Amino acid sequence: MTPRVAVIGAGHWGRNLMRNFDALGALTAFYDDDTATRAREAAAYPNARAASSLDALLADPAIDAVVIATPAATHSALGRRALEAGKHTFVEKPLCLNAPDAEALGRLADRLDRTLMVGHLLLFHPAFVALKRFLAESHIGELRYIYSNRASLGRIRREGGALWEFAPHDVSMILGLTGVMPERVTCVGGAWLQAEVADLTLTHLAFPSGVQAHIFVSWLHPYKDHRMVVIGANGMVVFDDVASGPQKLLHYPHVVDNTGDIPAVTKAAAIPIPYDSDEPLARECRHFLDCVSNRKTPLSDWREGHRVLAVLQACQRALNSGGAAVIEALP
Repeated sequence: MTPRVAVIGAGHWGRNLMRNFDALGALTAFYDDDTATRAREAAAYPNARAASSLDALLADPAIDAVVIATPAATHSALGRRALEAGKHTFVEKPLCLNAPDAEALGRLADRLDRTLMVGHLLLFHPAFVALKRFLAESHIGELRYIYSNRASLGRIRREGGALWEFAPHDVSMILGLTGVMPERVTCVGGAWLQAEVADLTLTHLAFPSGVQAHIFVSWLHPYKDHRMVVIGANGMVVFDDVASGPQKLLHYPHVVDNTGDIPAVTKAAAIPIPYDSDEPLARECRHFLDCVSNRKTPLSDWREGHRVLAVLQACQRALNSGGAAVIEALP
């Protein structure tokens, strides 16, 4: 039986979640503080109940799972309420605003034997899944360097800054590719529109293996640039999420011969890497339902969310101090 899902928050991203869970036959109810929003979504989804209050939604025994798509500052409290009401819980990124709150929420989910999943969407992107598999099959040899750009014009917020709005995606993907936590980060940025709210940041991550990575995020950029470049010992891969079709994921089998006096570069034509075409959010929603139904550990479980938050907090410490931050050991 498909788990019965309720969505809390029917704003920009909440509507996308409602659309996907409805298409999967799981959307049972929803709630939003704004009465006009509730009326609009009630007309769009006549088979889903518009809850009169958050208390009523959480008390409803017909609801198996709750999806939280509200501002990040509310995630910790709402997640706790949902878990304590006995609901399996999906929380949009970031899981919380700090690592201790994320760990507390995760330990609560474990104690209550409830699924707790974080919405790290790009881990489910078919092109990223293909990229991760391509690296695991050693097509470009030993991993050396990753850089990720996530920039556009707009989606400017009053809190958090571009680091917290955009970088969780890139941090989760980089941790997924390296399989380990960085040991040190540096982060610099600039705030021009609002004091202490960074409009752009540049983060550098250093890993124990010698792998390095950087992440550039900005909401003051003239065009949309969502691109990850992965450098290996024997080739390179580019995941360009703005591109379409075969151009989205390309393997560059360039070769550098370093045995002579001067390194010799042999360039090669880009080769498309096949990937599936289904929508990332549909994959993510199906995964959550599968984890609830079959008691599986989500790919983006609370521990993965906790790791991402630990990195983001280290980035923020470095940004605040104008220096570097060491990643604290996770429990």
